[in-house]
Amino acid sequence: MSDPECPQKTPYMVDEEPGPKAWCACGKSASQPYCDGSHAGSGIGPEVVTIDEKKTVAWCGCKRSKNGPFCDGSHASL
Repeated sequence: MSDPECPQKTPYMVDEEPGPKAWCACGKSASQPYCDGSHAGSGIGPEVVTIDEKKTVAWCGCKRSKNGPFCDGSHASL
């Protein structure tokens, strides 16, 4: 397994509707912050989470968060 790519050093702020979301963990997706299948062969698959209510989500953009797919500020140390 290789390290994920860092598509951006800030979170993706998205107004989300309830339902399952597949967050791109590899950093290769052209549909950031969501998975588009570009991880094939990387050894890094998406992380699927369910959003329970309509809200703004700070999806990790640097792919280094210790809080799963959600931004924890790890980008500040890159």
